[in-house]
Amino acid sequence: MDTPRQALSPGAGSGGTGSGGPRRCPFRRRGASSGIPREGGDSSLHRLLKAFVSAGRVDHVAMVMGLHPQYLSSFWKTQCLLLHMDGPLPYHRRHYIAIMAAARHRCSYLVGLHMGEFLQVGGNPAWLRGLHCAPQKLRNLNEINKLLAHRPWLVTKEHIEALLKPGEDSWSLAELVQALVLLTHYHSLASFVFGCGIKPEEEQDVGNSCWAPSPHSDSSPASDDSMGGSGGTDAMQEVEMLMERMKLLQENQLEEEGVTQEEMATRFELEKTESLLVPSSDILDPSLQSHIRCFLEDPEFGYKDFTRRGEHAPPTFRAQDRGIPVFPTKPLASFVHQDYTWEDHGYSLMNRLYPDVGQLLDEKFQVVYNLTYNTIATHCGVDTSVLRRAIWNYVHCVFGIRYDDYDYGEVNQLLERNLKIYIKTVACYPEKTTKQIYTQFWRHFKHSEKVHVNLLLLEARMQAALLYALRAVTCYMT
Repeated sequence: MDTPRQALSPGAGSGGTGSGGPRRCPFRRRGASSGIPREGGDSSLHRLLKAFVSAGRVDHVAMVMGLHPQYLSSFWKTQCLLLHMDGPLPYHRRHYIAIMAAARHRCSYLVGLHMGEFLQVGGNPAWLRGLHCAPQKLRNLNEINKLLAHRPWLVTKEHIEALLKPGEDSWSLAELVQALVLLTHYHSLASFVFGCGIKPEEEQDVGNSCWAPSPHSDSSPASDDSMGGSGGTDAMQEVEMLMERMKLLQENQLEEEGVTQEEMATRFELEKTESLLVPSSDILDPSLQSHIRCFLEDPEFGYKDFTRRGEHAPPTFRAQDRGIPVFPTKPLASFVHQDYTWEDHGYSLMNRLYPDVGQLLDEKFQVVYNLTYNTIATHCGVDTSVLRRAIWNYVHCVFGIRYDDYDYGEVNQLLERNLKIYIKTVACYPEKTTKQIYTQFWRHFKHSEKVHVNLLLLEARMQAALLYALRAVTCYMT
């Protein structure tokens, strides 16, 4: 799918910290990019997979992400830094935190993977009997782990303060920031695993590593016998209708510059309310496996639509620049009329407390923002920026983040109901994702394009949760 302009250098921003003037959506300030490799046709994929082989293994996540080599490169660098490079936390504790995060979504793939990694780096086998056998310091992460996994808008400075409170089991600020990144990373990666139907490595048949016939197949689900003749025709008509809507929206954007902020806010609130009408999967949670249950406290706690009226309904964030939330103009704690941006606050906070990770996260966000092949299904030379923007903004919408300059009417025009159901399920309760809802949306699109959607979901979800967490850290520090 298509894209923006030359990417900004990591951490670049406008330099302003005030809240004057409308805040722009990321895709509005970028144009054509010429540096994206063609899908499946770049030697960088071969080089990356060769590097994984030299490291001793190629896991199924890497194989599926390998459909998009540039993203895989950025993801791999970030994950390598988080798990294997210098940092405040010991290596075995990093893997244990990954286990705790993955267990919140019942992701046996990631739990099993990091149980093995935990032992390889010298972790105490007794800890794997369950969270009750881990040190109290790690157990103290349980509350913020479940909030970041399911309702990140509830994270406050009090949660940060409790973890940093002096004592035998207290965290340092640097340790906690690394833990927060690990938690949000693995919550989001669990969404990717379930969203693509990735299976454990024991199933070594490459063709069975995910729901697609092969992770490197460009065949479309619409070609399956289950579609039938009329099903294939209907799927192609859906593609043509989507292409026409995208074209009309791009033409209208050149003409609609006079929409007021009030109208934009009203359209967002309408979309946020309509997201309540998108049901979760009605598939019940499978019985918890013992190796996952033992790492869970309060297993019934899950995502809850914050747009329903209630005591935990949070204020909506306004967004600035490249998809970063901005504090609302209504009073909220000590932050009134103040911005909280990745460029001016999150990025510098990360690099001050956890060097290098801020730059790699910024790079990863930019790569997925800009990733494009200028294709849709069988069509080439297509500008898909409006479609990618709609997917990204819809994920942020269900987590309470709003873009000042974005018309949320585009979401309803571009995202069919089946796609909305899929996005909300994968982003909010990924453990309920089924192959049925995977195959029901975009029936004539390539599997690699559906993986592309999942990459947008992964990063949009991580960015949303991470900004809530960093906001709480900043509140604590000020």
